[in-house]
Amino acid sequence: MTEAAPMANGTRAQEPRLLGARTPRPRPPEEPRAGTQLGGVLKGLLKTARPKQWVKNLLVVAAPAAAGELVSRDALTRLPLVFALFTACAAAVYLINDARDADADRAHPTKRHRPVAAGQVPVPVAYAVGGTLAVLAPAAAAWLASPAVAALLTAYLGMQLAYCVSLKHVLVVDLVVVTTGFLMRAMAGGLALSIPLSRWFLITTGFGALFMVSAKRYSEAVQMAGKAGATRALLTEYTTGYLRFVWQLAAGVAVLGYCLWALEAGGDPHTGLLPWRQLSMIAFILAILRYAVFADRGTAGEPEDVVLRDRPLALIGLVWLAMYGLAVADW
Repeated sequence: MTEAAPMANGTRAQEPRLLGARTPRPRPPEEPRAGTQLGGVLKGLLKTARPKQWVKNLLVVAAPAAAGELVSRDALTRLPLVFALFTACAAAVYLINDARDADADRAHPTKRHRPVAAGQVPVPVAYAVGGTLAVLAPAAAAWLASPAVAALLTAYLGMQLAYCVSLKHVLVVDLVVVTTGFLMRAMAGGLALSIPLSRWFLITTGFGALFMVSAKRYSEAVQMAGKAGATRALLTEYTTGYLRFVWQLAAGVAVLGYCLWALEAGGDPHTGLLPWRQLSMIAFILAILRYAVFADRGTAGEPEDVVLRDRPLALIGLVWLAMYGLAVADW
């Protein structure tokens, strides 16, 4: 066989293939097994349900704890149920929201990794599971808890779905909706046990939630300044000065409401060994001031991380819980 003639640039032409030689065909990719595919979808659904956010639903114990009914038989049976039902409702909202925003999330630098946007969970599956949870949770509440809890969960779902569709694009209303979601969690435990909700409880809880929500928005606005498209679109409509005003106002009203509860006529400072009700004001105010440090720095974007990772704040919180418990127990 003659040698291939050299080309003009000094290289040799490729020798002709041998007769009868076959070019190997690439092996087609193996289809994922049904079990593996199903497991991936289930993991994606769980991730979409945001397990890290479930800690918010622990607020259902707030009203029973404030009334000193946390260790009663009804509380031990109904509060875990209410926690699970609120978790199911929140998961339904997350699933429907991610299914609705799948196309937009695919263009986002971080949200594109969400299971629905990434294709791990098909959009119809997310809609189906979210819709099922949204129907079953209030129905189970009406059967196992109380009609009041079922009505509260229905109102929560309607409000949150309206938020996903349009309310999250409305200035101020978006803050109110998120804050109301926290307040509804705190109310649910009281409604399940038929505990009257005091005005001071509602004021302190509501404005405490607004403080954390607006501090979170302020931190996001500070951290994402100048990074167009990297955060919530509505943040461009707020100014950092306005958000700072909101969290400062909310912190002040929350402190005022708590102090009025501690100093009201019904709280006798001589009932127990020490005036725990009044002393708990110190720990509460210190906790607000400590959290405000992170809000002012613009590092309160993840409230659960701030509370769990800052040891002084966690210690102050434990001291406040102890004082508050002693005050409720009249020890």
